[in-house]
Amino acid sequence: MEPLKIVVIAASRDGFSALRTLAGGLPGDLAAALCVVLHIGRHKSTLPELMSRGGPLPAAYATDGEALQAGRIYVAPPDRHLIVEKGRIRLSDGAPENFSRPAADPLFRSAATAYGSNAVGVVLSGDLDDGSADLAAIRACGGACLVQDPQECEASSMPAAALRAVDGAATVAGIQAMAAAIVDALRARPLAPLVKEGAMKAGSQTEEEARLAARGFVSPAELDNVGERTAITCPECGGTLWQIKNARPLRYRCHTGHAFSEMSLEEGIVSQVERALWIAARTVREHLVYARERKEWAQRSGDSDGLVIESARVARAQELEAIMLEAVRAVARTSGASA
Repeated sequence: MEPLKIVVIAASRDGFSALRTLAGGLPGDLAAALCVVLHIGRHKSTLPELMSRGGPLPAAYATDGEALQAGRIYVAPPDRHLIVEKGRIRLSDGAPENFSRPAADPLFRSAATAYGSNAVGVVLSGDLDDGSADLAAIRACGGACLVQDPQECEASSMPAAALRAVDGAATVAGIQAMAAAIVDALRARPLAPLVKEGAMKAGSQTEEEARLAARGFVSPAELDNVGERTAITCPECGGTLWQIKNARPLRYRCHTGHAFSEMSLEEGIVSQVERALWIAARTVREHLVYARERKEWAQRSGDSDGLVIESARVARAQELEAIMLEAVRAVARTSGASA
C-alpha cells in the first residue's frame, strides 16, 4: 500500500544502537513508510538485518525506483543518497553533503517537497549538524519534527543543532519513547506552517534546491537563483560557495553539488587551516634540516664566515618552527573548544 505519510530518520555516531531500539518499539501496523539515513559512508553494515530482527517491520537497503510501501523500513545503502519522490525512492551518487554520502539533508529536503505536512522528520544521536537545515524545511512545510534528547546522546551536536534550526518547534524524546512519539505524530492532525507566506517561500526554495541537488553539476547562474556568491571556497573541491538565500540555519552550496550547514562548513574550514599549517610546518622543518646541513659543511670545511651565517639561519628556522607548531596547536584547541 502506498503510504500517505512518511517518516524520515537521520543518525550518525551512536545512531546504530538508537535505531535498533527505535525499531523494537514500532508497531507492526504502522501506516507510514520509514526512510533511514545512517552515516556509514562506503561501508556496508548489518543495520537492515538488525532492525528487521529487532522489531515487527521489515527493513532492507533501498533500491532505486522501488515503490514506497507503508509498514516498511528503507535504509540508505552505502555511498548513496536516499531521496524520495511521491510514492517512490530514488538513489543518488551526487556529491556528499556535510561531508557525508548518504546524508540526511537530501532525504529531508525531498520529503519536505514531496510530502509536505505528511512528513515526519526525526534526528537522532550524531556529530555536527547534518539534517538540521532540512528538518527546518520539513517544519516550514507543515511537517512534524522529532529530536532525540541531546542529554542522553553519546554525540549530542546533531540533535542540538536540529533543535536550534526549528527554534524549539520539535518534540524532544528519549530513544525509549521515540517510537511512541512517531506514532503520535502520525496520528495527529497536520501542523500549520510556521508562517504561511514564509513557508510558501521556504517550500518553493527547498523544491528548487532539491531540483539542483538532484542534477549534481549546475551552472553558476542557476545557483544565483537560490543563493548569493561568497568569498568562501568549498572545503571539498575548492569551488566558489553560494550562501543559500534566507536559509535558517545558514547553508552553503557549490556548483559541483557539495553542500554544508554551519557546523559542517566550520569543521571543513578548520580542517583546511590545520592541514595548511602542517604543510607549512613540514616545509619549515625541511628548511631547518637544510640549514643544519649547511652549518655542518661550513664547520668541516673551516669556513668561519659561512659558519656564522648558517648558525643564524638555523636559529631563525628554529624560531619559525616553534611559531608554526604553536599555530597548529592553537587551531587544534580552537577546534576542540567549538566542538
